[in-house]
Amino acid sequence: MRKLLALVSRDHAVELGNEVPTEPLLFLKPTTAYLQEGSLIKMPPGCTDLHHEVELGIVIGTKGSNIPEASAMNYVCGYVLGLDMTARNLHDAAKKNGHSWTLAKSFDTSCPISKFVEKDCVKDVDNVRLWLSVNGNMRQDGNTSDMIFKIPTLISYISRSMTLEPGDVILTGTPSGFGPVKSGDVIVAGLDQLLEMSFTVA
Repeated sequence: MRKLLALVSRDHAVELGNEVPTEPLLFLKPTTAYLQEGSLIKMPPGCTDLHHEVELGIVIGTKGSNIPEASAMNYVCGYVLGLDMTARNLHDAAKKNGHSWTLAKSFDTSCPISKFVEKDCVKDVDNVRLWLSVNGNMRQDGNTSDMIFKIPTLISYISRSMTLEPGDVILTGTPSGFGPVKSGDVIVAGLDQLLEMSFTVA
């Protein structure tokens, strides 16, 4: 795991009352945000409203910069399922004041990640179901077909400004239905029938 890059989806922008972006909106998560299954999601300092956002993660397998869209998928080695955990009260305050989202999005344990899925195991990455439940109640149930930007577009766009390296993960945006979690809640999320992961909030 090297860089973690995340994006905003169409449904999520609408839910938040934001304009749908005309170009990818990026933010970075540090490697300390990465969390393996079996570890607890921690509430960050100052957070009173922690939210879940389930997302498809693209795993980069080959180093590249200024990557053309036509060859972008050659740089992908596989996929993961990720949670973009967000301190919503800090996020709302940052947006209102025109500040960085860093404290709201990039805290320790803010990116729980599933096991790795080989690229060839996903037959049509543009049509894959993503779902998430909290304590057995379905909260998010969407599809990668609803993404604003296709994967080759994202890879090409990002690689114009920063070199992509093996192990980098690009989170592609969350479907509608994001919502709050509290201490003790169990989050279960899945990528179609390919994988399922579970995390508990500390």
